[in-house]
Amino acid sequence: MELTDYKGVLEGLLFASGDEGIDLSQIKNVLSVTDETAQLILDELKYDYEHSQRGLSILERQGVFYLTTKSEHALYFEKMQESTSQSKLSQASLETLAIIAYQQPITRVEIEDIRGVKSDGPIQTLVSRLLIEECGRRDTSGRPILFQTTKDFLTFFGLTSLEELPPLPDGHLDDAVQEADLFFNEMEIQ
Repeated sequence: MELTDYKGVLEGLLFASGDEGIDLSQIKNVLSVTDETAQLILDELKYDYEHSQRGLSILERQGVFYLTTKSEHALYFEKMQESTSQSKLSQASLETLAIIAYQQPITRVEIEDIRGVKSDGPIQTLVSRLLIEECGRRDTSGRPILFQTTKDFLTFFGLTSLEELPPLPDGHLDDAVQEADLFFNEMEIQ
């Protein structure tokens, strides 16, 4: 394998190792190379990041290597974070959030039964926005994950407790979810 091929593999390993990082002995073992070759590949990849207009760098902390963004680009990452945290929730996410708020703790399958469609995407969006969280597992076959709203959910919608949610109307559950959607749409920060 050529040096450029090894650098590509190492770049992938650094990315895949995420927050855990990877040390030199792991690099050596995975690439099946000597200590010296592993260090050379790492040094070459570091040099590439430092001497080109790239947005990544390699950070070493206590013998563990991490793929990170360059600190001089921090302003742009902050702007991105601000723009994503202020963006509106989709209708699917609002429906899912309303169901969880009124039915918590609830599983993904139960949410999908109510909505009638897959809800993986909206659930992931709500988890990433810290509006819902995992709160355990249902004690049934397969032990599905239970979801509930978070304190950030209350803050986001200006509530002090779940008791402040508007009461659900008597009647069909779909009507209740639709009314809850209206509440969340009105309260959503734009």
